[in-house]
Amino acid sequence: MPPSDIAGPALAAAAIAACVAAAVLATLLASGLSHRMLDRPNARSMHVTPTPRIGGLGVLAGLVAALAATRGALPWAAWAALATVAAVSTLDDLRGLGAGTRLALHLAAATTIAVSALGGHGALTVAAGALAIAWLVNLYNFMDGSDALAGTMGVVGFGACALAAAAGGDAALAVASAAVAGACAGFLVFNLPPARLFMGDAGSTSLGLLAGAIGAVGVERDLWSPWLPATVFMPFAFDATATLLDRARRGCRVWEAHREHAYQRLNLSGFGHRRTALAYGALMLANAALALGARQVSLEGAALVVSLLVHGVLWLAVQRAWRRREDAADAADARR
Repeated sequence: MPPSDIAGPALAAAAIAACVAAAVLATLLASGLSHRMLDRPNARSMHVTPTPRIGGLGVLAGLVAALAATRGALPWAAWAALATVAAVSTLDDLRGLGAGTRLALHLAAATTIAVSALGGHGALTVAAGALAIAWLVNLYNFMDGSDALAGTMGVVGFGACALAAAAGGDAALAVASAAVAGACAGFLVFNLPPARLFMGDAGSTSLGLLAGAIGAVGVERDLWSPWLPATVFMPFAFDATATLLDRARRGCRVWEAHREHAYQRLNLSGFGHRRTALAYGALMLANAALALGARQVSLEGAALVVSLLVHGVLWLAVQRAWRRREDAADAADARR
């Protein structure tokens, strides 16, 4: 189908998802439920007051409303996996679940998608895909810690996937991607700094799963190589992965809450939520443009390498600036 014929349905899906997400969240904020699902500050938090973490419920409502009107936009395996991850994360938001239980169910959901989308490529590819999707589920959750960050990544990342799918003539995947981007836009209405609500695990893990699912489906349909979604979501993938590996190298307990991600250190260094969101938003847009441009000239692998190098330099710069800041603070304390 020509891209021009796909634009209308994709934009309609995005608009429906955005409006439904915003309406549901406005209703929830006015209800008692928002006070039962509070994100209370802990060692990882970037906020100081309890804030409702109900944003994911609005994102999911917007997505379901949009895709109910456009059947077939996502394969059944993606719906089954999404339902599993969303249910597990909602329970975790309400009551708390053990890390082992969460990880096992995340991996099961990721495997469902990998088998469905990549089953024809061999067992090793399926296993690698399942691990990558499960990691996306968790890294998106790790990176959801500053106002407007996860929502902006959703709008830009899934918007880029919608454009790539439309360019490849796949109306169903373009509509699905646009619907996710629209739902994230509806959430951002309430999450722009200073945020009135947070996404919560139900939203962040669901978006991570959908990033993996849409990426895998696009590979299976020969719309893009695996490098395109990897480049699009690189701002989250690199920060989360590099920080985890660095903590493991230093012998830290990688499963414990912390504030060592580059976005957290930018925020704490004086950028604040607004400027951190703007910096990451610019980085997300640059990665999306790089990935889409590279797809046009079949250089997606080269684009990934460029993105990795740039993010490596930026991540190291933030970490070094943080260490200099800490050293200066220690020196000042010693002089007192």
